[in-house]
Amino acid sequence: MAQPYSARSRAIEPFHVMALLARANELQAAGHDVIHLEIGEPDFTTAAPIVAAGQAALAAGHTHYTAARGLPALREAIAGFYQQRYGVAVDPQRILVTPGGSGALLLTSSLLVDPGKHWLLADPGYPCNRHFLRLVEGEAKLVPVGPNERYQLTAPLVAEHWDEHSVGALVASPANPTGTLLARHELAELSAAVKTRQGHLVVDEIYHGLTYGQDAASVLEVDDQAFVLNSFSKYFGMTGWRLGWMVAPSEAVGELEKLAQNLYISASSMAQHAALACFEPATLAILETRREAFRQRRDFLLPALRELGFSIALEPEGAFYLYADISAFSDDAFAFCRHFLEVEHVAFTPGLDFGRHGAGHHVRFAYTQSLPRLHEAVERIARGLRRWSGQ
Repeated sequence: MAQPYSARSRAIEPFHVMALLARANELQAAGHDVIHLEIGEPDFTTAAPIVAAGQAALAAGHTHYTAARGLPALREAIAGFYQQRYGVAVDPQRILVTPGGSGALLLTSSLLVDPGKHWLLADPGYPCNRHFLRLVEGEAKLVPVGPNERYQLTAPLVAEHWDEHSVGALVASPANPTGTLLARHELAELSAAVKTRQGHLVVDEIYHGLTYGQDAASVLEVDDQAFVLNSFSKYFGMTGWRLGWMVAPSEAVGELEKLAQNLYISASSMAQHAALACFEPATLAILETRREAFRQRRDFLLPALRELGFSIALEPEGAFYLYADISAFSDDAFAFCRHFLEVEHVAFTPGLDFGRHGAGHHVRFAYTQSLPRLHEAVERIARGLRRWSGQ
């Protein structure tokens, strides 16, 4: 009899939403109109200038490996973007282009976490963060956070939960699933709290650009030694191209490059050439128009859900999610989500996918559909709540 699969594989949990997505696809195949509010993917296709750059790269034969750190021209363009958007000078040599933001997380966790060591993570938070740590035989120490902390790790929480096995903290701003931001002074306080304990601060800035009414501060404005994870997927709308980047301290680049060479050789060469068009003024104008569309969607869906009885404690400042407390209706988020999928054909995500703290009575809505579709979704949810309460 074959040996069982590895303990690390068995410890990594599936996305609960994937079971709902599979069922949603079955319903669609049967002819039902499903409104998808469950997946964290912009509904817009990749902007035309980026697509054109990718097509030109293919036509020119740019189909070979690049250097493990990425195209020099793309790393220089990313550095220029930091200077333009944040007023921060970043040496292009400190930038590594990766296969999606996930590639950046894989490199960072491989570099910084030994077996039995852990990072502090906010609970709720993006689930793959803790799963990457498990993959490298490390751990995630989940710190329960709520509206009082704006669903974010804070310097006092770092001080409270840090122990002899802690080697770092990972925060996200804007955060998934809550959309909250860390202000510049909060990033500085976190940096000081982690540095005092000889740890590393890792900041997920994947939703930068998708903020409303204010711009997100980069941790590089206050901490040149932080590890920054970013992606072309969200603001730049290149989800399927699988391209991201990270900024690392100079002394870490050699080790990270070695890991990249061994783990994936290089990011997609065609995607890298396409991404060069991301920073052109015409492309940025398209992306800013889309950011405004997301703001309009948030400004419709947030009050509409509150009016139906969902408790959403904080207005999200970024990303494209609403994290809603369903305690008024249920303490079984998965059953609640299943009901709306089966009865009203509206799909959204149970809190179980984002951690353990309050997971049973929270759900996440992604406002990644057009305003007319969101209006229809709200009508269906209102009808579904009447049916739910009548069960």
